[in-house]
Amino acid sequence: MTRPNILILMVDQLNGTFFPDGPAPFLHAPNLKRLAERSVRFTQTYTGSPLCAPARASFMSGQLPSRTRVYDNAAEFQSDIPTYAHHLRRAGYQTSLSGKMHFVGPDQMHGLEERLTTDIYPADFGWTPDYRKPGERIDWWYHNLGSVTGAGVAEITNQYEYDDDVAHQATQKLYDLSRGADDRPWCLTVSFTHPHDPYVARRKYWDLYEGCAETEPPAALSYDDMDPHSQRLWDACDSDATPLTDDMIRRARRGYFANISYVDDKIGEILTVLEATRQDAIILFTSDHGDMLGDRGLWFKMNFFEGSARVPLMIAAPGVAAGRIDTPVSTIDVTPTLCDLAGISMEGVMPWTDGTSLRPVASGIPRDPVPMEYAAEGSIAPLVALREGPWKYIRCAADPDQLYNLDTDPEERDNLAPANPPALARLRALADTRWNLSQFDAQVRESQARRWIVYEALRQGGYYPWDYQPLKKASERYMRNHMDLNILEESKRFPRGE
Repeated sequence: MTRPNILILMVDQLNGTFFPDGPAPFLHAPNLKRLAERSVRFTQTYTGSPLCAPARASFMSGQLPSRTRVYDNAAEFQSDIPTYAHHLRRAGYQTSLSGKMHFVGPDQMHGLEERLTTDIYPADFGWTPDYRKPGERIDWWYHNLGSVTGAGVAEITNQYEYDDDVAHQATQKLYDLSRGADDRPWCLTVSFTHPHDPYVARRKYWDLYEGCAETEPPAALSYDDMDPHSQRLWDACDSDATPLTDDMIRRARRGYFANISYVDDKIGEILTVLEATRQDAIILFTSDHGDMLGDRGLWFKMNFFEGSARVPLMIAAPGVAAGRIDTPVSTIDVTPTLCDLAGISMEGVMPWTDGTSLRPVASGIPRDPVPMEYAAEGSIAPLVALREGPWKYIRCAADPDQLYNLDTDPEERDNLAPANPPALARLRALADTRWNLSQFDAQVRESQARRWIVYEALRQGGYYPWDYQPLKKASERYMRNHMDLNILEESKRFPRGE
């Protein structure tokens, strides 16, 4: 069979509630709006885990953190876990990545044949939480509210420098693919770090949101009205030390929306090159997790509320009708879906895969309840969640259960766990079938303790970094004297003969 090319467009920390059916009308995102029109849009998509590295390992493997053992942003992604890059490459695909995937550990490829950039985050164990010290803040890497108080305008930042390069390398790769030197089908993943905080934006994007009503502060909860995990996140972000004004919140939200427009611009550049080079591809757009943006008084992610856990997911593929699907699904479904669309069997590993193909879901077939896990900073024991129909159930051995009906309470203000014993009992039973929380907790603690020892040891004496070092073979680029100039110029041209 002729296998389709695949273009994956991923962003970081994009709140799915702003994609109720493609980009919300107030967002200046023309390229994503056009993509939405020809895509199947999964409006109720959830992350496997609301933190970068765990979410991305789950997205790439179709497995939750309890299987990948990527519990937090400093947990190694093991080389024996198949990713969509492994499945596709095994079937004859060329696989490449431009941008972020936050792999931790010495394997920085995970089935990819080529990485076009380094990662933006460290690949070592330095960001390991420690359940043995509940409540301890590790200030040099824990979130604080500096991203909120420092929101504003800048023409270049650490993150802009990175994402400008991500887009450039991706477009150059698409040009290179068009030349036909490699006749294999390809899968190119382009992964931006925006609109992840800091909430700092270029003036041209910042100005798009002058007077935007959505920048107004959302409803917050007092500390006493928060659930215990939210209180821990408040403390972990050192929120008491940084009182926020309404103007700070407006500026932070404005910078966030501005950076959605920035990544939309970059996605537009990539899609323009894809079209100009006459290449067809399945296009998938998603994020790793969301951002609370001040809702409930919380910022960033690290919880299962909608702003943090819900992400956009749009797929434009031949044979998959464009339209809106409201069935709850997950980013752990991406790998099985890509394999299904490419005609690749995952039978050999399906018993150990948590995700399922979305092709049947797009045709109206229900999906099992969507699971989520979290076992990183701000937690003192693993948290798990299930989304089924209107219900969201959140469980942690350290806290009271939470149960929300998103049809009647989309802002998740009314915990129905005490008031609805039948629904609670049914979802608790489903959770008991899936998780052994005491065993999960023991695995996380063992992993953390091991990594603290290894990291401290490896930082003594000579230090060999695991961070990916992109190799550029300068002697094989442009014109060199072992090349025939006539052949070179012709082979590097697309289209030819026009």
